[in-house]
Amino acid sequence: MLYLPLPAPHTPILPSAEFRGKSGLGEYGDFVLMVDAMVGQVLDAVTASGEEANTIVVFTTDNGCSPAAGIDEMKALGHSPNSIYRGHKADLFDGGHRIPCVLRSPAGAKPHRVDQTICLTDFYATFAAINNYRLRDSEGEDSYNLLPAIRSEREIAPIREATVHHSIEGQFTIRQGDWKLLLSPSSGGWSAPIPTDMAALALLPPVQLYDMRVDPGEKNNVEADHPEVVDRLKNLLIKYIKEGRSTPGVPQRNDGAYPWKQLDWME
Repeated sequence: MLYLPLPAPHTPILPSAEFRGKSGLGEYGDFVLMVDAMVGQVLDAVTASGEEANTIVVFTTDNGCSPAAGIDEMKALGHSPNSIYRGHKADLFDGGHRIPCVLRSPAGAKPHRVDQTICLTDFYATFAAINNYRLRDSEGEDSYNLLPAIRSEREIAPIREATVHHSIEGQFTIRQGDWKLLLSPSSGGWSAPIPTDMAALALLPPVQLYDMRVDPGEKNNVEADHPEVVDRLKNLLIKYIKEGRSTPGVPQRNDGAYPWKQLDWME
């Protein structure tokens, strides 16, 4: 197994001379082209090794586009790096968490799309399953095996019960089906409203609830209209926290000093 975390396109944004000026989207766009070329070299190396038919390649990222990329400048040039989604890197909003995830499977697997929420933590259990390794109770507590979705050419029932993520400041979000609950009135990160803007936050509800099916841009907070959904998702997150896991199994102990300061909403 090879894990290749490229330093690009993180800062400092330094495309080499070969790619500078090629994208039409500034230095960040050029840097992305450079990443694309590097991925091509990796794929060529897999082919040259003779192991292409026995190799799964995963291309993904760790978060949404960063403001350091010059998001407003790219939008002015006709490119929106986070598409329709609100926010960016560091935030609770989907602009901070939606990422590309492309798999190239060995020969024989037909191309298809998986339209359900997954999390990068799921590759732990997935790779374990590929290698016929049975996880211990203390391993992969938040990891689901994605093989059924990868192998099926038809959309299957959601593998995950729910998905939890958090912002750079540690505020939590839980999503299940079409619903996404943010346990914070703020972005939790760098976009407005920021966690330290107390005047703005005082005018907002303590939580945010979005129906991602009709409002993928997270523009309309419907927490007041669906208190039962807020309670259900909050209680599910509390269950995960208390059990130290979001997958079925023996409860585990959380790391670090507990409870964390970001759990001030928890009863």
